[in-house]
Amino acid sequence: MGSELETAMETLINVFHAHSGKEGDKYKLSKKELKDLLQTELSSFLDVSRGLRYRVQKDADAVDKIMKELDENGDGEVDFQEFVVLVAALTVACNNFFWENS
Repeated sequence: MGSELETAMETLINVFHAHSGKEGDKYKLSKKELKDLLQTELSSFLDVSRGLRYRVQKDADAVDKIMKELDENGDGEVDFQEFVVLVAALTVACNNFFWENS
């Protein structure tokens, strides 16, 4: 078994690929796949980090906004590198939230 960080990295990769490729390119997330991933895997963190623009449950346009911000190459899908940007931003926001409230 690897270190905690190695396990976290492997989990991140596995979660991405568990949700990608159901509607097209197996290495990318469509808008629907991204929405499903956010609701399934990050719903409690997204609710906690409401200071971000990423409030999936309360903002009907949130997935469109997230997709537009993440989709750097404009292909209408989110690849792993683009997805990691979201995870990093949420991790920073959660770190700030948890440390400020501890």
